[in-house]
Amino acid sequence: MQRKATALDVAKRAGVSRSAVSLVLNGRGDGNVAKESQDRIRQAAADLNYSPNPIALSLRNQRTRVIGIVSDEVVVSPFDGNIIGGADDVARAHGFVTVVMDTERDASRDESAVETLLDRQVDGLMYVTVGLKPLDVPQGMLRVPSVLANCFDNSPTPQLHHVIPDEVSGGREATEHLLQLGHRDIAFLAGAATSPAVPLRIAGHREAMAKAAIPVREDRVFTAGWDINDGFHGAMGLLSASERPTAIACANDRLAVGVALAAARLGLAVPRDLSIIGYDDESRIAGTMVPALTTMALPLREMGAAAMSMLLEQIEDPAQRPGAGVDLEADAGLETMVPCRLVVRESTGPVPAR
Repeated sequence: MQRKATALDVAKRAGVSRSAVSLVLNGRGDGNVAKESQDRIRQAAADLNYSPNPIALSLRNQRTRVIGIVSDEVVVSPFDGNIIGGADDVARAHGFVTVVMDTERDASRDESAVETLLDRQVDGLMYVTVGLKPLDVPQGMLRVPSVLANCFDNSPTPQLHHVIPDEVSGGREATEHLLQLGHRDIAFLAGAATSPAVPLRIAGHREAMAKAAIPVREDRVFTAGWDINDGFHGAMGLLSASERPTAIACANDRLAVGVALAAARLGLAVPRDLSIIGYDDESRIAGTMVPALTTMALPLREMGAAAMSMLLEQIEDPAQRPGAGVDLEADAGLETMVPCRLVVRESTGPVPAR
């Protein structure tokens, strides 16, 4: 059986010292090894199919190359688990592995989950939530590089960077899509009033209406809840009136399903008589609904990838950690917003003639 190539084999092939090979393949070649030698080392490593031993690297760098992820219930969520998927893709691409602990929405388990991961000597931590929400950050997260995804530090003086969806632009783009189709009487069926995302999506709706110089009827904007039943009852009130809206924007896809059921109950065809747009692009709902649902897709995988990239930067360069001398207020602050994406399907169409 052919012997596995070693760093010494790479050094001999490239005509350099073994220490030079170690510096280049560990990412510390710049400033220590000439560029021409770096190129020869990388070419020799490729020719010999050589890769550094990850365990040896961990011992030398005093790193485990393991990232701990705490979630409130993302692991069992039908779609927010994509945040972890996006984070894991980036981690693996950089030679890290992830370990996930789920607290099942029990905040009393946050600290113990973090401490358990810290006991395993993780290099960094990420906290991920189902739905945008404030977080009382476990104190253990302040001891290592850490980042938040889909949640934000609820303390008076936030210390951790967070990655969240741009909910205002999402609400605005949803309404702009309906306006471009000619709709002017647009209702906005929001989710639960307790969600931080709801007022942001409503703000986006109002911005789009204001830009089009169309007054917002307050009876056309209200919170209802998140479930199909909430959408059904909210829409029945809107659509049973003598003057009904021509389009309804919903704060999630399940509300939109309820609106479509209400329209069917009242003999209204979608989108001929009523256009409906959802929010989330939830799998097994938006694309399979009849008619297929136009919706704003939450950038879940993109958020996870962005958060993990940020975390790995902190691990590789401690100066990037909040509070480590970087003027975050003068720079980008502690917040990164990822844009949502409009997915046009069959549930929206031109304004009906009346």
